[in-house]
Amino acid sequence: MDESSRAPVALFVYNRADNTRATLRALLANTLAPETDLYVFSDGGKDEASWMAVREVRTVLHEVEAEVARTRSLNSMTIVERPINYYLERNVIEGINQVFQHHETIIVLEDDIVSSPHFLQFMNDAFRLYRDDQRVMHVSGFTRIEPHSSFVTHHSSFYFSPFMAGWGWGTWRDCWQTHFRHYQSRAEALGGLTQADTSALEYGGVFPCLKHLDRQPIPWDICWGIAIHRAQGLCLYPTRTLVRNIGLNSGTHYGRLPQWMNRLLMRFEYDRPPYGSPIALTYQSPTIDPAIEGALKEALTDWGIRYTLLGRFLRSVRTFMKKL
Repeated sequence: MDESSRAPVALFVYNRADNTRATLRALLANTLAPETDLYVFSDGGKDEASWMAVREVRTVLHEVEAEVARTRSLNSMTIVERPINYYLERNVIEGINQVFQHHETIIVLEDDIVSSPHFLQFMNDAFRLYRDDQRVMHVSGFTRIEPHSSFVTHHSSFYFSPFMAGWGWGTWRDCWQTHFRHYQSRAEALGGLTQADTSALEYGGVFPCLKHLDRQPIPWDICWGIAIHRAQGLCLYPTRTLVRNIGLNSGTHYGRLPQWMNRLLMRFEYDRPPYGSPIALTYQSPTIDPAIEGALKEALTDWGIRYTLLGRFLRSVRTFMKKL
């Protein structure tokens, strides 16, 4: 990929206008935004109430589209408005496949991923460095590892892991088309895998992601993580996160407690502002580092949720009541 061929961004949105606006504002502030094509896939509503929210999101999209045409803050912006509710999985999978009809790489954002000004540069640099290395299947701008951990101070600016994070990520067309499968059942997803495989995917049980295989449809990111594991692939991460998820309390796959209650009871260990400086990349042979895997296992425990004293007390009461 030469410098004149930047990876396009596919942004998937539904019913959160404020989050969508924040995600777009951050994207437009990226240093490579004027050289980047943006495709926005706007899902349709399920009922009249959700359609009202969808129309609000689309108003935001067309406002930004007019701004882009006026200021050239992106190379191009294409909006795809779904006429019905595709749901997240179908919208993401079909959108990725559509972009890959015209491009060799892709950067994927959802409507709650606020990026650093240097996020696009990091992603494009990684695509260029590792385009011929079949071991690297996934590039992420997000890392769960705590920036003040000893790991960060003793390692380079990026690392590799078999773990797949789906917040601000990208891949290559041949990799996706060769390996991705949207599984339709738990049995299909786990067919041929051993107990050691499932334990590795769930980091010894501290990150029970495979329980999501009982959902219908099965989340796309679980399928992609299994695909990477089957291929013995690796994912490339910055040691400091270049994106922040601002929708943890209101996403499709998360609970819907009021934000004030979430703040009172718990915090997400990996909820931190994006790193504001560029991250330099030089080629390193992709390897699994036990120190990194240990840091990841710690960060993934309990989904990265750390409870306050009140949160721990209420959880213990709930556990006690269940035993009665």
